[in-house]
Amino acid sequence: MNVIALQYDIAWEDREANFDTVRRLLTRSVVSPGSLIVLPEMFSTGFSMDVAKVAEDKKSGVEKFLSSLAWQYESHVIGGLVSKDASSGMGRNEIAVYDPSGRPVALYQKNHTFSYNNESNHYQPGEGLAMFQWHDFTVCPVICYDLRFPELFREGVRNGADLFTVSANWPDARLRHWKVLLDARAIENQAYVVGVNRVGSDPRFRYPGGSRIVDHHGVVLAEAGDSEAVLFRDLDHADLVSWRREFPALDDIKG
Repeated sequence: MNVIALQYDIAWEDREANFDTVRRLLTRSVVSPGSLIVLPEMFSTGFSMDVAKVAEDKKSGVEKFLSSLAWQYESHVIGGLVSKDASSGMGRNEIAVYDPSGRPVALYQKNHTFSYNNESNHYQPGEGLAMFQWHDFTVCPVICYDLRFPELFREGVRNGADLFTVSANWPDARLRHWKVLLDARAIENQAYVVGVNRVGSDPRFRYPGGSRIVDHHGVVLAEAGDSEAVLFRDLDHADLVSWRREFPALDDIKG
């Protein structure tokens, strides 16, 4: 049960350039059938507030690309994209998930839009979670700023989650927060956490990378630096189950 996290410099509002980068990184990697491939938030455009420019249309090129990757590599693929809400006209910052047949299996809308950077003026917050099965794991994908809200992760655990993916465009000014919060979410929920960030810069921010895979004990199993990287790690579901039985902290959650 191999997780593959892709960290790279997202070309600003350039889908085709980012598709090429993802293809190149995967072509250079050994992707076993049945893997879980995780891409950053808004992986094909960067963290753009120009909803009219980056939102997908009904024949979404991003969704077609993700579906084709899943089919090609016989793996689940998680990638961030933007759609437009029909009623409000605002954007929806989303994560789409495709299974090895190329079929969509989950679509999650970011619950907590980043008011500090005015994302809330352009993107409508979602409600609820969208989880899916990957081998023995119940996977709960979330997006960037969601990481700061432990109650969202608790909701996931109550619904059976034992693996969280965090697709992000997390800036370098708060790199320490990124690392500490990923570790905390893993420890307190006795779950694996896969945080996938980007590197490089956009018109407003620089991004430090620091993608990491953290186990249910809070041990960092794999970590990237501040340059392009592909992280690989096999996850051990049986060990996670054993730890939850040995140290049943989740049974003591109140409310």
